[in-house]
Amino acid sequence: MILKIQQKEYNIPITEEDQPDLANIPAFYQKNNGNFWIGLDDNMVVGSIALKNIGDKKAVLRKMFVMQEYRGKEWGVAKGLLLNLLDWARQHHFKEIYLGTTPQFLAAHRFYEKNGFREISQKSLPSNFPVMEVDKKFYCYEL
Repeated sequence: MILKIQQKEYNIPITEEDQPDLANIPAFYQKNNGNFWIGLDDNMVVGSIALKNIGDKKAVLRKMFVMQEYRGKEWGVAKGLLLNLLDWARQHHFKEIYLGTTPQFLAAHRFYEKNGFREISQKSLPSNFPVMEVDKKFYCYEL
């Protein structure tokens, strides 16, 4: 699902090999109070979101994707995934959540901003933030 959205919908030249985190989700995300969630419709994965602990009560939101036909308020997939992540982050005492995204994801930018994320400069990121090559726009959410 993630590769299909990246490659087909947004024409981002990224491969599975460029994303080793997807090959071992438990080791990459589900440790040190991080986690990975999926949205399902009748056992079909229609969305994903991940939280990675980067230390000092800070985390990174990654891999937020929702299949095109499941986007929007009527489905609530993106909002539900984000609410789960934020609830988990509060329960595990995170103070800030950062994310990087691509300029092409205009609807995602509006979604993040509407849900309390504020745009920040790359210089404002924590020094241990894992910047991906495609990341050009950055956000922070304070819990």
